[in-house]
Amino acid sequence: MTTNRILRSSTLALAVVLLVLAGLSAAQTKTAGKAKLVLSSPDTKLAAKVPEIYTANLFGCSGGNQSPPLQWSGAPAGTKSFVLTLFDPDEHGDPSGWWHWIVYDLPATTTNLPKGAGVERSTVLPSGTLQGRTDLGNDAYHGPCPDKGDPPHRYTFTIYALSVDKLDVPADSSGAMVVSTAKDHLLGKAVFVAHYGR
Repeated sequence: MTTNRILRSSTLALAVVLLVLAGLSAAQTKTAGKAKLVLSSPDTKLAAKVPEIYTANLFGCSGGNQSPPLQWSGAPAGTKSFVLTLFDPDEHGDPSGWWHWIVYDLPATTTNLPKGAGVERSTVLPSGTLQGRTDLGNDAYHGPCPDKGDPPHRYTFTIYALSVDKLDVPADSSGAMVVSTAKDHLLGKAVFVAHYGR
């Protein structure tokens, strides 16, 4: 009788331990499966205010017009390429905001872009990567230059993880065209916002 009780207690304890271990394993799998895409910059000053090196050198601004260094991690499973954009939703001179930079067909193995990668005909971007047409009319980065006296604008960097290697868009496509097409293949996205006013 006592032996049976001990066996039952041992069996019950073992069952509880196995259930707890199974629960932990499931929780770890769930957490691992939900890796979050994150976009940031190694230049910590960018989070506070866009440094002059990244602002435009036109329209009365005299910055360095270099694209900032950016990095990302946590791409969803199945990611085959990325799109990276810089958009100003606060540009009141244009009712649809302003596209400052469009980069697409970035290989899935890419996890960062160095400072200055956004020049026209860039040799720093990974092979096969393309830049779209900004609202300035060129295929390159152009930095912030809001009107004097405006409240600081929100310069929104967005990384889109896509399920296709290449976007089916014409060469020299606009930001709106690239993003609209990218949304049909979207696996995840992350945003990093920098502010600038003058």
